[in-house]
Amino acid sequence: MPLRARQRCQAVLTGLVALATTTVLAAAPPASAADTWTEVGSDRADPLTESQGLTSVEVPAGSANRYTGIGTIPVSVSSRGWNHVGDPDASYNGYYIEPYQADSGTAKMFRVQAPGGAWSEYVHTLGSGEALNNSWVAIAPAGQWMLAGEYGTMSRLLVFPTPGVNAGTSPSANLPQVSTVNLDHAVRDVQGCDFVTSTQLLCSSDDPAGTLFGITKPLLRIDLSAEPGTTNVTGHVTALRQLPLRSGCSGTFEAEGIDYDRRTGTLRVIVVSPGFCVLTDSKTYRFTKS
Repeated sequence: MPLRARQRCQAVLTGLVALATTTVLAAAPPASAADTWTEVGSDRADPLTESQGLTSVEVPAGSANRYTGIGTIPVSVSSRGWNHVGDPDASYNGYYIEPYQADSGTAKMFRVQAPGGAWSEYVHTLGSGEALNNSWVAIAPAGQWMLAGEYGTMSRLLVFPTPGVNAGTSPSANLPQVSTVNLDHAVRDVQGCDFVTSTQLLCSSDDPAGTLFGITKPLLRIDLSAEPGTTNVTGHVTALRQLPLRSGCSGTFEAEGIDYDRRTGTLRVIVVSPGFCVLTDSKTYRFTKS
């Protein structure tokens, strides 16, 4: 969520946004028959603690799903300027990673919790032309490499060694970008991505214009030419469907984080409602592949 959108959400939470009364029901256009994700349910998304991102956790066994939001940022972190958390991910060997950004500066931060519970922070100094935004992370199934994304209209994803997992990383050293996923089609305002296989991602886009794929707020699939690592790879982008846009309020919805649970084959995506309804009917939608 960019600064302007975060300010809108915070304003609503303090009661400064008026209630709208018009109901909006946006139907999703048909998806490809070869890859149709069908809505099977939803849960209310708490605006303070579940409005930014989510991830399923496989290790240790029986772990609860984890969420991020304005209310999950520790004071010890926000007091140092890291005041925005994005869509997290968890590795298959038990590491959990949250992406952080500040309102200004020359770095972004990844906060890592090891399987034993200890936290550490890995800072990445921005490269030439790199956006400050740190919207999401997606850990590749093999664990050694991690993708992250920039906000805005982009034709690339960034590849990093997975902090805490890759032996070449250290909290005392700069976390380097090691390669790039070059996309064959531009994407806009991607809020989260998650690996479905070692070479396929599903991503949630908050694209408000709809000019790139003919629909706003699309669910995207990105097929990689190879597993990410130290060598650049390409990514083929496909728009699968529009995310659900349903609320008791009219206005601008905001697509947020995404999670794919490989144990159940369940896809989950957060959609924040417009206006005052951010408090009442923001949802985490659940999908399965038909």
